[in-house]
Amino acid sequence: MVSRRRMLAGLAASSLLPSASWASVGTPTFLSAARAPDGRFLLAGLTDAGEISFTIPLQARGHAAAAHPARAEAVAFARRPGTFALALDCRDGTVLARLEAPEGRHFYGHGAFSPDGARLFTTENDYEAGLGVIGIWDVAAGYQRLGEVSSGGVGPHEMRLMPDGQSLVVANGGIETHPDMGRAKLNLPTMAPNLSYLDLSGAILETVSLPPALHKNSIRHLALHADGTVALAMQWQGAEEAAPPLLGLHRRGGDIRLLQAPERLHRALDGYAGSVAISGDGRAVAITSPRGGVVHVFDLASGQFLQAQPEDDVCGIGASAKGFFFATGTGAVGTLGEAARQHHLQFDNHLVPIGT
Repeated sequence: MVSRRRMLAGLAASSLLPSASWASVGTPTFLSAARAPDGRFLLAGLTDAGEISFTIPLQARGHAAAAHPARAEAVAFARRPGTFALALDCRDGTVLARLEAPEGRHFYGHGAFSPDGARLFTTENDYEAGLGVIGIWDVAAGYQRLGEVSSGGVGPHEMRLMPDGQSLVVANGGIETHPDMGRAKLNLPTMAPNLSYLDLSGAILETVSLPPALHKNSIRHLALHADGTVALAMQWQGAEEAAPPLLGLHRRGGDIRLLQAPERLHRALDGYAGSVAISGDGRAVAITSPRGGVVHVFDLASGQFLQAQPEDDVCGIGASAKGFFFATGTGAVGTLGEAARQHHLQFDNHLVPIGT
């Protein structure tokens, strides 16, 4: 733990840090990692009108980021397995802090701030033990590490702050990895994904798993409804012919409800859901598949399949006032169902919402 003297010093130093709000960088709705035509890697701010509000350089390919709830500040994570993350002033790209994963840990590319922005939580791998952990960082003290807690499973990937502001939900993908083996998946026969809920002190409140027959369906990405419904996107690691559902819905105290499109359309996803979002009005949920080049949309309440919209290399998706906003590896961005805007950037996997 950080000493009281060190904490006070950190608080004093934090008063010197940039305090401008997100309005200072064009009031973006989302953050996205991207690649420029010359090969440079960037972190970009996007409005839900499809405009790029800012870009700042990254030293390597990014995966996702965590947006500070008040300041124009983000923590950008390297593509997994990465051992560092950068806290950035989004006004000019100033590196405010470099987060180094402790010995025996690596990041999984996602994180979340506490509601007051005082703490950052990061999904990590304790790769010798083969267990997931959540790192806890003191923002005011220059992103000093406070400690870690169990993620409640193996291979935690995306994590989100729940609407109650008092708990986190973690997608434990179930896949064991080791940095010496790159991105190799080491435990596919025995993998066991789950969804875990933790309070902000790290106590596990609830875990829920898929049926045993779907233990190779890795839970990867999450979206939230204001009522506490969690939407989860999955990536199948089993036999290709099985083609199980790749979208689930969960409310605490219940089981995971699985949704999928009609068989022919579902198989076009090729076993891979890249991102998930709940629409701005809370009535629909969507998953993307960059492999299939398509977005699938469902009614949230009934689970009924609504539409499949083709979009080449689509992965990032988020809520917009008109429904869903998407971004692709071809540079197209826009609201689903409307004409897209084209940018000279390749947008990476995820759209990280600002302010939620």
